[in-house]
Amino acid sequence: GMLPSASIGRRHALFEPVHGSAPDIAGKNIANPVAAILSVGMMFEHMHEMTKAARVIEQAVNNTLKEGYRTPDIAGPGEATVSTTQMTERILEHCEDIYNTEAIRVFTL
Repeated sequence: GMLPSASIGRRHALFEPVHGSAPDIAGKNIANPVAAILSVGMMFEHMHEMTKAARVIEQAVNNTLKEGYRTPDIAGPGEATVSTTQMTERILEHCEDIYNTEAIRVFTL
């Protein structure tokens, strides 16, 4: 799926993708990882000192989609599709590229 979500309480918060269990696609490497990845971005946004990391994730997802990467659930008729792994790897590559290009120091080790 494409929709991240957050359940935020006074002391705790839960971030997760909005979707069903999808047992019909379990183990097929065709699930769309975008909502799960964007949920991580929402978590970083919630942790105010991590907003730069949230922006990197959002931009990486946008860049990947602009390139035409599509899992089967969002592909149009006749469009090529990629696996869960391929979509995730491309988003991670964009995260790294954005981080390196903009010289953003998101994490302090």
